[in-house]
Amino acid sequence: MTRTTVALVLAGGRGSRLSPLTDHRPKPAVPLAGSFSLIDVTLSNLANSGLRNVWIAEQYLPNHLNRHLAGGRPWDLDGTRDGLRVLPPREGGEGDGFTEGNGHALYQHLAEVERYGADTLVVCSADHLYQLDLRPVLAEHARSGAELTVVTTETDEDPSRFGVVQVDDDGAVTDYAYKPEDPAGTLVATEVFVFDVAALSEVVGDLVAGEDEAATKDEGETDEDGDPVGSSLGDYGESIIPAFVARGRVREHRLVGYWRDIGTLDAYVRAHREILDGTGLDVAAEGWPLITNPHQAPPAWVAPDARVSGSLLSPGCRIAGEVSDSVVGPGVVVAAGATVRGSLLLGDCEVPAGAVLDTVVVDVGGAVPAHEVTGRAAPAEEVVVLTPQDRGPAEDETTGSGRPGRSD
Repeated sequence: MTRTTVALVLAGGRGSRLSPLTDHRPKPAVPLAGSFSLIDVTLSNLANSGLRNVWIAEQYLPNHLNRHLAGGRPWDLDGTRDGLRVLPPREGGEGDGFTEGNGHALYQHLAEVERYGADTLVVCSADHLYQLDLRPVLAEHARSGAELTVVTTETDEDPSRFGVVQVDDDGAVTDYAYKPEDPAGTLVATEVFVFDVAALSEVVGDLVAGEDEAATKDEGETDEDGDPVGSSLGDYGESIIPAFVARGRVREHRLVGYWRDIGTLDAYVRAHREILDGTGLDVAAEGWPLITNPHQAPPAWVAPDARVSGSLLSPGCRIAGEVSDSVVGPGVVVAAGATVRGSLLLGDCEVPAGAVLDTVVVDVGGAVPAHEVTGRAAPAEEVVVLTPQDRGPAEDETTGSGRPGRSD
């Protein structure tokens, strides 16, 4: 019997720890490496793995994300029956309305997954950088008879920020602790999970019925990203995953290689520095393309007297000044007499003559003064972000337009 797999991408969170970059766009739409958005990493992994049924659960500021998704066309996911499907908040049924945590999001969409006839559900977030071929993960999940397969990795960060996993010598998960105060190790969940749909329906049903008191949260409580936490399921790391582990049929699949959670401004800056120095996500990996909905823009232009080193230049940018160890997004102009060092220019901004940017993030359309601005790569509260001075509350942005501004 052929197994039917659906991939559910949880893309509705507010991502307040990335503010102000998420004040006017959802976190999955935050620019990455000049020409991409964060969600491109997840969608490219799914598309390159041959998965055809990709569903996007949205909530916060979905309009611009939908324009970027373009019905799935860039990832060849614009099929008639199979392909990309956008799941907005719903009304009219049990559990409907705005999601109250990612566990509630799973509950909301589980019935539709069952109606579709899927027996395997891949659940992943849209704010992590990694490259993963899901075909061997799915094959091992089916072979082992696991109810849940957790993709894990060894982290070089504080493991208390994540779900910490313990496994035996055979790869069976023996314990899962969500953001523990005293982590038992550095093996963590990557937020990629493969569920048996029948088992997920049973576990979620039991939790919603109140059979697991550990799943309850107070109504109106919010998590560290500012998302509402429901009164029953909360975060799946607090409820659904531990319930599966208690049933005893959970296995791990170890991701060897780069993985980075882009949950904070300092992590965002660090990830770009790793891309630039070759230790991070390979945005030009042979045989595993990072796919996006590209902007129509002219090629980048570099003036004869400009100085550029160790940087990524996006289509539509114009460089006449000095740029080093930086990412220059679409439509950015660096004027003669301007200096940019170790900075991220996300798009459609002008760095005027006399400006010196050192370790600064400039949001799309950000206002850059004609003097020196120096920031720090960490901690998050010391990352300097320049934003547009006249940005209105209704704006909804991803990357720049690629239309270069003026340089007088």
